[in-house]
Formats: sequence, structure tokens, C-alpha cells
Amino acid sequence: MHSRRAYGCPVEFSLDVLGGKWKTVILARLKQGPLRYSELRKAIPSLSDKMLTGRLHEMCDVGLIEVAPDDADGRRYRITDMGASLAPVLHALYEWGQKHAPSLGAQVQAGC
Repeated sequence: MHSRRAYGCPVEFSLDVLGGKWKTVILARLKQGPLRYSELRKAIPSLSDKMLTGRLHEMCDVGLIEVAPDDADGRRYRITDMGASLAPVLHALYEWGQKHAPSLGAQVQAGC
């Protein structure tokens, strides 16, 4: 998917793989533990079914998440080791948002 393209810097590549806000939001939810599709929809209500389905497929293709292979009671998505390696980045984004949202007049919910 991304391996044949040339990038000007690693940040450009990273942002291309993460592709906007929804992938990082999904990863932030999955870093807490595996979730079913319906649980992700409930956790991220402003994300449409079409967008969630597309982003889950893209993230599986890249290797950031996978369908839990030992899941006997339905399809649950979980973060892979590659996806988990983004934990410091996700934490930094969380901290930055928590610190600066009030000064910019935004209200955010804690807990992702």
C-alpha cells in the first residue's frame, strides 16, 4: 500500500499511514483492549458505519490492528504490536488535547 511511494520525510509517511483523525481515535479505543464492531460504534458515535468499516479494513491491511484469532464469540478487533508501538504518540496527543482544549473553547471527554 505505502511501500512503493517515496516520502519527503518520516512524518509525511506516518501521517499517510494514520490517515486523518479516525484511525488514531480507533487506535486509542483499541489500546484499552479488544472491541467488537458494535462496541467501537458505541464508543465513537460520530463515526459513520461506512467510515468505520473502511478504516478498520485499512488498518488491518497495514498491520496496525487485527481480528482477534482466538475470538470464539464474534469478531473483535485488537491492536497489534505495530499498532501498540504508537501508544506514546497517542498518549502525547491525548495530553496535548487535554491541556489545550479549554483554552480553545473545546469540550472533550476523558477516557480514550
